[in-house]
Amino acid sequence: MDVKEAIAAAKKYISEVYADELVSNLGLEEVEYWPSDGHWSITLAFSRPWNSPRTRAQELLENLGAESSRRRAYKVLTIDDDGTVLSMKNFVKADVAA
Repeated sequence: MDVKEAIAAAKKYISEVYADELVSNLGLEEVEYWPSDGHWSITLAFSRPWNSPRTRAQELLENLGAESSRRRAYKVLTIDDDGTVLSMKNFVKADVAA
């Protein structure tokens, strides 16, 4: 399995598992391959409708390019070289500002 296949498997898994939660803005954050185990570690982020209630004005500003105020969920998926998802864990994004 190459990196693109691993990413596609991770995104498909998230889309299927969270199908009833209307996730949006599904995006890749990090990829790491562990050759000793034959596992991929894929970090994805997405938004859910209830994460950040928005007003119509906020939506319009975001459509014009303003930064979104939506919070995102971060998940780390471990995927075997055959494409099987072995685990999914929460990832807490570290605060960059010290």
